[in-house]
Amino acid sequence: MEIVNRQVLITGANRGIGRAFAKICAQDKAFLHLVLRKHDAELIKEMEEAGAKSVTIYEADLSSRENVQELLHKLKDTPIDILFNNAGVLTGGLLEEQPLDDVYRMLQVNVNSLIQITQGLLPGMLARKRGKIINNSSVSAYMNFPSASTYAASKAAVAAFTNCLHLELKDTSVSTLLLITPAIKTRMFEEIETLYGKNLVVPTDGISPAKYAEMIREAVLHDLTVLEPSGLTGISLKLARFAKPLFDFEISRRFRRG
Repeated sequence: MEIVNRQVLITGANRGIGRAFAKICAQDKAFLHLVLRKHDAELIKEMEEAGAKSVTIYEADLSSRENVQELLHKLKDTPIDILFNNAGVLTGGLLEEQPLDDVYRMLQVNVNSLIQITQGLLPGMLARKRGKIINNSSVSAYMNFPSASTYAASKAAVAAFTNCLHLELKDTSVSTLLLITPAIKTRMFEEIETLYGKNLVVPTDGISPAKYAEMIREAVLHDLTVLEPSGLTGISLKLARFAKPLFDFEISRRFRRG
């Protein structure tokens, strides 16, 4: 799907991958609809200067079902062409030590709001016979590390949801793109050491949000259904899928309970 002149909705657009992809779309002369926790005048200026046809900000707390419903009400007359469900929250650590309120909030943002927004915008896409739904999963959906139990569960849910939706949308003009996202150097990436580092030796390498946004753009333009990592992460992903005992053995060497 082309990005030029498309109406693009991005959640979690204030930083990281969301902001980088928004800038890519702005450079492609898209109409941007950016979902943030609070208004960001600097972000609007950046996107306008990058070339966006227009920039509309929606303030919403995606951890609230009611806020998500209000967001969908505001969007009811907006013909969204590309939906990028990017917003996410990280949880981690030994399961018995994770605050349950944090886990519930994470599941609401990472899974429930993603499903709710997709369900709300999909009928319009089908009626217009045009649409692309991009869902941000993670290598954690398949590479199941200790200390990542709840976060990995959320990303596995996103992957399963997207795969099922892909089959449901066969023979329509609406398509999906599943991102199996590797380590990206964002604020969330920095939080991994804090949440996981006590019990797990975590990787320190990653790619920039700007580079990953370029990869997403290419996947959209070429109508890919899945964007997988390459390099060593890609090899590790294949091990986790097809040689799980070997993957588990290697990971267990990097884990300690206390």
